[in-house]
Amino acid sequence: MATHAAAHHDDHHDDKPHGFLNRWVFSTNHKDIGTLYLIFSFTMACIGAAFSGVIRTELMKPGLQFVQPYFFNQMTTLHALVMIFGAIMPGFVGLANWMIPLQVGAPDMALPRMNNWSFWILPFAFLLLLSTLFMPGGGPAGGWTMYPPLAIQGGNSVAFMVFAVHLMGISSIMGAINIIATILNMRAPGMDLLKMPLFTWSWLITAFLLIAVMPVLAGAVTMLLTDKYFGTSFFNAAGGGDPVMFQHIFWFFGHPEVYIMILPAFGIISEIIPTFSRKPLFGYQAMVYAIASIAFLSFIVWGHHMFTVGMPLGGELFFMYSTMLIAVPTGVKVFNWVSTMWGGSLSFETPMLWAIAFVILFTIGGFSGLMLALVPADFQYQDTYFVVAHFHYVLVTGALFSIIAAIYYWWPKWTGRMYNETWAKVHFWWSIVFVNVLFFPQHFLGLAGMPRRIPDYNVAFSDWNFISTIGAYGMFLTPFMMFFILWHSLKHGAQAKAQAWEGAHGLEWTVPSPAPFHTFATPPVIHDEDLAHGDVTH
Repeated sequence: MATHAAAHHDDHHDDKPHGFLNRWVFSTNHKDIGTLYLIFSFTMACIGAAFSGVIRTELMKPGLQFVQPYFFNQMTTLHALVMIFGAIMPGFVGLANWMIPLQVGAPDMALPRMNNWSFWILPFAFLLLLSTLFMPGGGPAGGWTMYPPLAIQGGNSVAFMVFAVHLMGISSIMGAINIIATILNMRAPGMDLLKMPLFTWSWLITAFLLIAVMPVLAGAVTMLLTDKYFGTSFFNAAGGGDPVMFQHIFWFFGHPEVYIMILPAFGIISEIIPTFSRKPLFGYQAMVYAIASIAFLSFIVWGHHMFTVGMPLGGELFFMYSTMLIAVPTGVKVFNWVSTMWGGSLSFETPMLWAIAFVILFTIGGFSGLMLALVPADFQYQDTYFVVAHFHYVLVTGALFSIIAAIYYWWPKWTGRMYNETWAKVHFWWSIVFVNVLFFPQHFLGLAGMPRRIPDYNVAFSDWNFISTIGAYGMFLTPFMMFFILWHSLKHGAQAKAQAWEGAHGLEWTVPSPAPFHTFATPPVIHDEDLAHGDVTH
C-alpha cells in the first residue's frame, strides 16, 4: 500500500510543468499567468512611452521638426491604445491573477485554461495593431476614440485596428468571467463577501463593468468597419447616418472603461495604506459601497465627453449633475484613506510613498475633472491640453502609480526577496518630480487655449511645452530604473521575512496595551464579538 502511495506520489510529482514551454506557454497556474500579464504590461508601457516620446519631442518647439502631421496623429492614437489596453488593463489583470486566489483562499482561478487563453490572445492583438505602422498608408490616425469620419480615412489599418480591439475585448471579457467565477464560487469557508480584502472587492465590481461595456465597444467598431468596407451608413451623414451617434456609443463604453482602469487602483491603495498605518482600514463597508456607487454612476455620465456636440440643454444639465455626483463616493474614499493614516503608526517604505502620492495626485486629477464637469467651463476646456492634463493625472499618477505601488508591496510575497529600499525611493522621488514637470504645465497650456492632437502650435505656448517635454524625458527613464531594481532584487536581494513589512528598518511597531496589534500584511478581520469582549483597541 505504501509503495502504491509512493508511486502515486511520484506520478503526481511528474505532473509539474517541465521546461520553458510547459511552464509559460501552456501555463494554467494563476501565479505564472499573472507574471506573464505583468511582463506584457511592462513591455507595452515601454512601447507606449516611446510613442509619447515622439509626441513630446515634436512638441518641444513650435513648428514642424521631426515628423509629419499624419504620423504625429498615428503616434497619439497608438500611444493611447497601447497604454490603455496594453499596459494599464493587463497590469491590473496580472495583479488580479496573482492575488485574488491568495486573498480568497482559492487554489487557483476558477477556469485555468481559459485564463491561459485570455492572456495569449493579447500579444497577437498588439502585434496586429502595431504592424499597421509598417503598412502602406500607415497606422490608425483617428485618435484612440476612433471618431468617424476621421478614423476611417487612410489605408486598411482600420480593419487591423478593429480586429485588434475585438481581440482585446474578448481577452478582457474572459478575464472578467474568470475573476467573477473565482470570487463567487471559490472563497474559503468563512470568507463572506464583506470579509474580502478590498482589492478583491474592487476587482469583482470592475469585472462586471468589463462584461457590461466591452460588447458595446465591439458594436461601435464593427459599425465603423461596415461603414468603411460594406457601404453601410451608420455614421455617414450623406447616407442618413449620424457621426454623433458613434460618440454616444463609444462613450457609453468609454466612461465605464475609465473606471475599469481606476477601481482596482482604489483596491490596491486600500490594502497598502492600512498596512503602513498599522491599523485597519477606516470605514471598510463604506469603501465597498463607494466603489459600487462609482461603478453604477459611471454608466450615466458618458455625455460629459460630448458637451460641445450640440445636445439639448436638459441633457447637458443631467450629465453635469450626474458627473458631479461621482465626486461624492470618490471623496468618501479619499477621506477614508486619510482617516486610516490619521493617528496611525506610520512608516514610509516605498509602497506607502507611492500610495500617498496616489492620494494627493489622483485628487488633483479629480479636481480638474470636476472643472471639466461644468458645462459652461467645459466649452472652454474641450479638446485642449487641460483635458490631456486631467486624464493623465488620473491614469498616470492614478492607475499607473497604483500598479507600481502594488508591485513594490507584493514583491516580497511573490519572490521571497526584498529590493534595495534606497534605490526604490530614488525611483519614487525621480518619478514624482518628473511626472509633475511633465503634466502640470499642460493645465496652463490648456487654459491658455492650446488644442490637443496637433503637431504645431502658436509660439505663445512654447515655454510650457519645452518644460513638459523635459518632464517626459525624465519620466522615460523610470521604467528602466524599476526594471533594474527588481532584477537586482531577484539576483541579489535579501531574503524576505515571513511578514515582509513587519518592523520595517528594525523598528517594532505595536499599539499600546492592553491589546497590542501585531503587524499585518493585510488588515485583520475584526468580528463584532471581538469588539463586544473588548479584544480590539484602536
